[in-house]
Amino acid sequence: MITVSIIGCGNMGGGIITALKESGGYSLTVYDSDREKAEKFNLSTAPTLEAALEKSDVIILAVKPQIISELYDTLSEYKHKSFISILAGVPLEVLDYKIGCDNLARFMPNLAARSRKAVTAIAYSSECSEDFKKTAFGIASAFGSAFILKESLFPAFIGLSGSAIAFVFQFIHSLAMGAVEKGIPYNRAVEIAADTMESAYSLLKDSGKNPVELATMVCSAGGTTIAGMNALSENGFDNACIKAVCAATDKSIELEKNALEKKEDD
Repeated sequence: MITVSIIGCGNMGGGIITALKESGGYSLTVYDSDREKAEKFNLSTAPTLEAALEKSDVIILAVKPQIISELYDTLSEYKHKSFISILAGVPLEVLDYKIGCDNLARFMPNLAARSRKAVTAIAYSSECSEDFKKTAFGIASAFGSAFILKESLFPAFIGLSGSAIAFVFQFIHSLAMGAVEKGIPYNRAVEIAADTMESAYSLLKDSGKNPVELATMVCSAGGTTIAGMNALSENGFDNACIKAVCAATDKSIELEKNALEKKEDD
């Protein structure tokens, strides 16, 4: 059985813990400086960071990026372990420099890990063993779909998925508010909008068609859908989406650049 310690039990760390616990096949240890956060999962709880690192072969770093610099000295003492980082804005180059381990992977999941529907980008350090790559991919797949990408594409992935899940929530809310204006209560409108999103995804996945082809299929001449599509276009929907993805991407690039510039100063 693969032994895994998760360091950090916040929203993302907690989601990963829940998914791995439900998937089975892993012996899990959890650690958080806030002990109550760790204990709520009813798993083996490490009393200290060192105890968590000692307990497992694979270490998942799920702490906030702002505090990782405080942990590097301790983490480097366990460089013979395998590490997976979900820290936004902290490139593999920085982690490799600070920890010094061979088996190092970087994950970029989105918030849906808790429901085992996360979308996760994976990049590996150059020294990773093939066995660890398989282990890491299996861990990512336990909480959703996984895509191996060049790390240079991680900022774009964040704009497309990591941050964009919030854009989707906003879109569902906006759809629901339109329905509210026309008489459907908000909670029911959210439920309908969310199910519509799910049905659109299923059709996109199963049909093999691209989104433009499917949208065209829904639009009949002089009908309701083309009227709505025109309203989206007139109000800058496409441009707003593109700018949102690019803004999140650019912010991620900025964070990674800052992390690289200060890696030797911490």
